[in-house]
Amino acid sequence: MSDHILRAITSDGLVQAAAISSRDLTERARQIHKTLPVATAALGRTLAGASMMGNALKGHGASLTLQIKGSGPLGTILAVSDSDGNVRGYVTNPQTELPLRPDGKLDVGGAVGQEGSLTVIKDLHMKEPYVGTVNLLGGEIAEDIAAYFVESEQIPTACALGVLIDRNQSVKAAGGYLIQLMPGAGEDTIAKVEGGIMAAGNVSAILEKDPDPEAMLRAVLSDFEVKVLEQEPVEYRCGCSRERIERALLSLGRDELSAILAEQGSCDLTCQFCDRVYHFSGPELEGLIQSLEKKD
Repeated sequence: MSDHILRAITSDGLVQAAAISSRDLTERARQIHKTLPVATAALGRTLAGASMMGNALKGHGASLTLQIKGSGPLGTILAVSDSDGNVRGYVTNPQTELPLRPDGKLDVGGAVGQEGSLTVIKDLHMKEPYVGTVNLLGGEIAEDIAAYFVESEQIPTACALGVLIDRNQSVKAAGGYLIQLMPGAGEDTIAKVEGGIMAAGNVSAILEKDPDPEAMLRAVLSDFEVKVLEQEPVEYRCGCSRERIERALLSLGRDELSAILAEQGSCDLTCQFCDRVYHFSGPELEGLIQSLEKKD
């Protein structure tokens, strides 16, 4: 089953939810960045969370950036989603390795670090982007995203994310869900949501048996009548291009470009998200410098 995301609401209108299957896009990220298992799991969780959050944005061209800066060896984890949920990302130290936890699971919390911050940047094409930052609770990512919604947007939220790694280090299953209470939800609604989450169990295990995010969501919200509002495919998608890289070079200014030309004779720039390398020859750099001189 190809990756896709869905949005749903309960028939009583008190709970809204999103769910995603993201095995393919997580595997694509693993192949691009050559991540080892604990980095694959951390990046995969971040990509899934960003995809669901980005998919909730209204407005063509809007984007959401989810940045996690923890005290652990992974360094920064960053994911960027468009308003459809297509996502890209990277982790600073993809070759991070840690011993398994005592329960045999990957130590994502230890790799991310229990101290640090989670920042959400929403670019809605207004004058200034919305920026919200919360302290990390434990570095497991899902609970940190839930804390962001509670603290920054005052929306009671449950989030679960999972990435299951196969014996050959490829991604066997990945995805997750976001469940949010709407105004008017009472204690009985909260109890039913919490009970459903406990009964459904681990996201990775659910998706390993059945990669359909709708089935996962209906299992978690088993005490509710669930209405699916929309679903659409999502993928790992990088928007880099030679034109964008060229604009980045021009932004360095004439003096900086002249120094690069004098010292290196040419330059290679690598996209952080897809590892594609863009080569600019000496004559091409000279052309960029001349274009800047004409503007002066």
